[in-house]
Amino acid sequence: MPGILGGMIAWNSDEKFLPGYFLVVILGLVLNHMALNMTDDYYDFRHLIDGFATDGKNPYTGGSGLLSSGLIQPRRMRDVFIIFYIIAIGIGVFLGITRGAFILLLLAIGFFCAYFYTAPPIRYGYRGLGEIAQLLCFGPGIGVGAYYVQAQRLSWEAFWGTLPFGIMLFSMITINEIPDYFEDRKGGKLNLVARFGREAGVWLFILSLFSAYGAIVAGVILGRIPVLGLISLLTLPIAHKTVSILRAYYREPVKMAPANLGMICTHNFTAILLILVYFIEGFKSDALVASFLPLIVLIILYIPIARLIRKTLFPRPPYPSLSPQERKAG
Repeated sequence: MPGILGGMIAWNSDEKFLPGYFLVVILGLVLNHMALNMTDDYYDFRHLIDGFATDGKNPYTGGSGLLSSGLIQPRRMRDVFIIFYIIAIGIGVFLGITRGAFILLLLAIGFFCAYFYTAPPIRYGYRGLGEIAQLLCFGPGIGVGAYYVQAQRLSWEAFWGTLPFGIMLFSMITINEIPDYFEDRKGGKLNLVARFGREAGVWLFILSLFSAYGAIVAGVILGRIPVLGLISLLTLPIAHKTVSILRAYYREPVKMAPANLGMICTHNFTAILLILVYFIEGFKSDALVASFLPLIVLIILYIPIARLIRKTLFPRPPYPSLSPQERKAG
């Protein structure tokens, strides 16, 4: 989402938008993010963190569970994420050559943050540095980079427009670490919650979450975010409900699962509202590709997430097996 928004801000503020480069940026970001998730799964499994999982686990934390359940062999996952990294790096080098050396710097930082989050010897996610690194990378880091590919310059608009995404990702990582508190400590993954405790994690989550809304308001006041961007505050009731559930059940991983889902919804819906704001602000009837392409990409990429949220919020009731005669009659 910060990659999409970075391209939209370039069009909105500079009237510069190159569709081909925009799609290449999004492809590189998707591959890198998938590789990051698999790297995290792979090394957490090797460090036995996922092996401590017990029955009644919170479904939104602790990785995908594909390795610990035996559905995928570690070697296969490693081969796939290596391929994804190679392609993503190739895309980054291409963009660095064609759109400026600054992209190569971002590529180096992005690969470092993705791979060494859990990979030895650095494993900075095990040392309490993962949350702040992801805040910077998955907010203004990606947003400014996507903007630069289009406009060939740096921009405070791109920084402020995507900063709330990074802060909310910090919040999401923090709330996902709370149910994994004991597993992470056993595995030596001393992130901020494992290091300072679940109570501190709750307050860190609350502070960061509402700081994201503060960043939106500050961006509007500073003139870096359109005034219409204040409609993203419509997600505040979801955020408030999320905080209420977390404070009541942070010691019970299964019962706090709705809070994890609430944070996913808060992040996604806030981002979507901001993207719609920039779509409205930058819409030009004589430039339909620049106006609509980011929105189309968002819809395509968001469909799997929307299906997951729908299935979670509105699960289909279990129906008994019916005979062919009963199905025909009913």
